[in-house]
Amino acid sequence: MEIIRQIISNKILITAFLGYFIAQIVKAVTEAIFDHTFSFGRLLSGNGGMPSSHSSTVCALATMTAFVAGVDSFEFAIAVIFAIVVMVDASGVRRETGKQAIVLNELMEYFAKLKDNPPRFSQEKLKELIGHSPLQVQVGGLLGILIAVITHFVWK
Repeated sequence: MEIIRQIISNKILITAFLGYFIAQIVKAVTEAIFDHTFSFGRLLSGNGGMPSSHSSTVCALATMTAFVAGVDSFEFAIAVIFAIVVMVDASGVRRETGKQAIVLNELMEYFAKLKDNPPRFSQEKLKELIGHSPLQVQVGGLLGILIAVITHFVWK
């Protein structure tokens, strides 16, 4: 029971989770407004889109770590490096993977339409929305920082 109390009172952990969940809610609402779609599954665990929940999570984590441990702490240094790696990956490797998935899905559709050359690969479409544009990463990062600042001043 003590461990549950410790987890619930961990400002850094709770703030990081808030960063993720608030970004996912904002993402779902944004998509509902602009794309006229809503998916409960996307709300819980969707990748890609505006804002980046990965960036929001790691920036909330790093910012609250600065408040709790100080900017001269090794914990803050680790959190910042972790945030940089995650954000670069989201707008770099993962974004390129999504672009490649689009091309591969188009090729699979093309080959599936050929009558004399039946496809010899899976017909399952690859996930295309994986990464983020730089703007989505930046907005997610700013959202995470804002969440941490508000949480820090509300949670005394």
